Amino acid sequence: MLKKRIIPCLDIKDGRTVKGVNFVDIIDAGDPIKLAKAYVKQGADELVFLDITATVENRKTLIDLVEQIAKQINIPFTVGGGISSVEDVSALIKAGADKISINSSAVKRPELIRELANEFGSQCIVVAIDTKYVNDEWKVFVKGGREETSLKTIEWAKEIEALGAGEILLTSMNNDGTKAGFAIDITKEVSEVVNIPIIASGGAGKKEHFTEVFTKTKASGGLAASIFHFNEISIPKLKRHLKKELIAVR
Repeated sequence: MLKKRIIPCLDIKDGRTVKGVNFVDIIDAGDPIKLAKAYVKQGADELVFLDITATVENRKTLIDLVEQIAKQINIPFTVGGGISSVEDVSALIKAGADKISINSSAVKRPELIRELANEFGSQCIVVAIDTKYVNDEWKVFVKGGREETSLKTIEWAKEIEALGAGEILLTSMNNDGTKAGFAIDITKEVSEVVNIPIIASGGAGKKEHFTEVFTKTKASGGLAASIFHFNEISIPKLKRHLKKELIAVR
């Protein structure tokens, strides 16, 4: 059985780490380079960097910052935000990213998933799904959660896998920043209909939430931001807790 991964996330706006609730009410959460170094020391399994306004502002990911962070860390590094072409991915991999995450551009042109997987290998391609429960169903949102699409989350997850993505980063917008726990229902559903790893994101507030998502769903990773940024839970303590619960972690 795959060991579960603990993954801090750096949401980046104007070169700073930020955090919001339900994708709004953004506050500053610190220097991304300092945080990245601290997470490596603490034993994070991977690091995710999301340039959260790149798509909305119609610009590319902050390559310089990606490069600076990559030089400081030695764990798998996933980068997302404003990526829409093979050239974008080449530049980010050159800058030190191990994996890239696409969202809006994949929804706009699903074929992009296949193109990138063919060029760089599936293991390099993460497709992020920002999902929200509206009118009794889970729908896919794009542009940093600002725009609803007609896509249903389960169907889109299956299509993502069929097109060659290696992993799905599933964020519940309803749970994001609430610290009330992960969205177990949709995480469970998605993790059972696809055979690629799922990273659960949105809602982590205490150690028990990770126990719940790892025991009640097939998610292979748990991603969180503010609880790590503001030292509410340390990664070593979280891993010790999960081991006590007999959950295999790295």
